[in-house]
Amino acid sequence: MPAWGIAMHGHGMDLKSGYPYWAVKNGLMHAFPALPSDHRCDVAIIGGGITGALIANRLAAEGFEVAVLEQRDIGWGSTAASTALLQYEIDTPLVELARRYGEADAALAYRACADAIDHLREIAAPWRDVEFARADSLYYASRRRDVTALKDEYEARRRHGLDVTFLDTQRIRDDYGFDAPAALLSTQAARVDPYRLTHRLLSRLQRQGAGIFDRTCVVELKATSRGVALQTTSGACVRAAHVVLAAGYASQRWLHRRVARNRSSYALITDPLPADRLGFLQDTLLWETARPYLYARSTSDGRLLLGGEDDAIDVPVRRDARVQKKARTLVKRLQRLFPGLAVTPAFSWAGTFAETADGLPFFGAHPQWGPRVHFAMAYGGNGITYSVLGADLLSARLQRRRHALWPLFSFERLR
Repeated sequence: MPAWGIAMHGHGMDLKSGYPYWAVKNGLMHAFPALPSDHRCDVAIIGGGITGALIANRLAAEGFEVAVLEQRDIGWGSTAASTALLQYEIDTPLVELARRYGEADAALAYRACADAIDHLREIAAPWRDVEFARADSLYYASRRRDVTALKDEYEARRRHGLDVTFLDTQRIRDDYGFDAPAALLSTQAARVDPYRLTHRLLSRLQRQGAGIFDRTCVVELKATSRGVALQTTSGACVRAAHVVLAAGYASQRWLHRRVARNRSSYALITDPLPADRLGFLQDTLLWETARPYLYARSTSDGRLLLGGEDDAIDVPVRRDARVQKKARTLVKRLQRLFPGLAVTPAFSWAGTFAETADGLPFFGAHPQWGPRVHFAMAYGGNGITYSVLGADLLSARLQRRRHALWPLFSFERLR
């Protein structure tokens, strides 16, 4: 088998603008060392965000000796900018996914995402401070013409055993106090502090003897039939049987052909609000059928987090310049829904995210690299949910077990 090799130059992408709340709230929780010298392990994971942490956690539990390499501080990339709405709903509706891949596979993906939220609760259970909390999810029709599609979506989800309720205009007004033509209510949703969960998982792995290294930039990767060698900017080398590229949106740099489009999303958070002003938003995630969609969630200390206004900007300096204006637009859009709810941004920010054509992630080996280099591209609005499923899928691949999601979540679907 030939050797696959590629050299990468320069440090990471600038993935966020403004002041992401999780970074401000938590600060630098724990300093991990840079890679001091050559290192050996079973699986090297490039990327120390929530995706890399969930995969490392799973593989270590399966008995693999793992090492995590992050070029910044742990959790400081897109994880710090994530708004961490945990939903089973994929950005592509079930009905649309069924048209692409058949109803059985589409339903499999949706049900797996629903199960992933329960799994994530178990993962987060040891730490109360990661703020994992169950929530409802209210998905409302932005326009009257979206109602038919919403009804079809309701029928499809019910058919496959997903817990969902269809609400009409009157019920939305009575129960939630705003006007929308229709909505779907799901009980299978949650929220979390993704930055803190990343730190908790990786700190525990470090205590258990895993190598967790930040400020460690991989510039060259060579894969042979026997293993993978990673060269870092410091000159230290990591040799592993397998490597997982969990570097978020930077992972696409390792592929000749892009598999997703980078976009920017904007968010803001308020100071803590009294419970009577938050109302149902205390325990319900709110989002809409329009694309890009407005969404809202609360935090455990009663702040309201708003996001949306996505655009195709992928130039950090242009994104930086838009943050304040986008925050004002998000506030106006919320106030159109809830005229009585006056909110002021305490912090606002933007982050890079990537969208695949079908809204599904990519996990596993890519033909360009051969079987020992695995990608973990948890792209789309479901990044954290996908990462839980991807950890399961990669664990199965490394143990040569079949996995039901492989045809749907791997690069094979591009063929």
